[in-house]
Amino acid sequence: MSAPNALFVRAAKAQPTERTPIWLMRQAGRYMAEYRAVRKKYSLIEICKKPEVAAQVTIEAAEILKVDAAIIFADLLLPLEVMGLPFHFAAGEGPKIEKPIRTPADIAHLRTDRAADLGYVAEAVKLVCKHFGDRLPVIGFCGAPFTLASYMIEGGGSRNYVFTKKMMYSSPGAWDELMRKLVSVTAEYSGEQVRAGADTIQIFDSWVGCLSVEDYRRYVLPHATDLVSRLRKTGVPIIYFGTDSATLLPSMKETGAEVVGLDWRVPLDTGWQSLGFRGAVQGNLDPVLLFAEWKELKPRAEDILRRAAGRPGHIFNLGHGILPETPVDNVKALCAFIREHSAEFKK
Repeated sequence: MSAPNALFVRAAKAQPTERTPIWLMRQAGRYMAEYRAVRKKYSLIEICKKPEVAAQVTIEAAEILKVDAAIIFADLLLPLEVMGLPFHFAAGEGPKIEKPIRTPADIAHLRTDRAADLGYVAEAVKLVCKHFGDRLPVIGFCGAPFTLASYMIEGGGSRNYVFTKKMMYSSPGAWDELMRKLVSVTAEYSGEQVRAGADTIQIFDSWVGCLSVEDYRRYVLPHATDLVSRLRKTGVPIIYFGTDSATLLPSMKETGAEVVGLDWRVPLDTGWQSLGFRGAVQGNLDPVLLFAEWKELKPRAEDILRRAAGRPGHIFNLGHGILPETPVDNVKALCAFIREHSAEFKK
């Protein structure tokens, strides 16, 4: 670990902190002029695969915003490539999987022996850790098995996840095999980021909110728990985040993750209470509030701090990633406000 005693790491372990730490999902992104300048030279995937460039955009964003943690710049889908499933980004449409997985035979062909080929992400982590030393913790991350599986099966984003759920319901054995393979690759990939110096790992389960509690518990929870338990062996706290997941929060906590991320659809105290106030929570301002004027944004940020009620273990974040057109000055103002005023809510 590069900064084991940092404010953010202590909050992730639900230890008392003098103020509330803040970092933001997608804090390095198109809303920032510095990042747009880099994107003129490189595609998203090129940035991910060039450790010095990935490190540069990670460091720049953290320093501009003066946040309490830097999250490594990478893409959720990188593991798909080493498993033998190529993908590309279609303009304005997001990622496209060239040959989606639809049969048990497709799953049988997926490889799990090439996770080391993703070493460029760990290299970028190493460079960021070297830059910050013990001044700022670094967050590594991976996609959760369900979210990666749904991309693989649907071929991209989806509204109803018909193909994914169809496979869960009609071929549970094949589904479990796919999830086991994903856990194997993502555990190795994320463990490598910790060995490179990452102070925590965030598991992104972006699409898990499409599931009922029953389906989550049957088809996802055993595999998510396996991933979390493997990653906890690295010794760093694990953050588990899903969107539209208010109904799933108590089940998500059963994975053993120290921190559960809350999206903006559930009040922070309600979400935390559903976890029995056990462990830490992260969240949960609506990213679109960053488009509002400060007189609207400030009381909403204060409300979240008020709901945290000074309990140890709150990490301030958005309920999902920063959107591309977000006014950068609002993001800076929010970070400054949490840095300068969150201690008042701890009393």
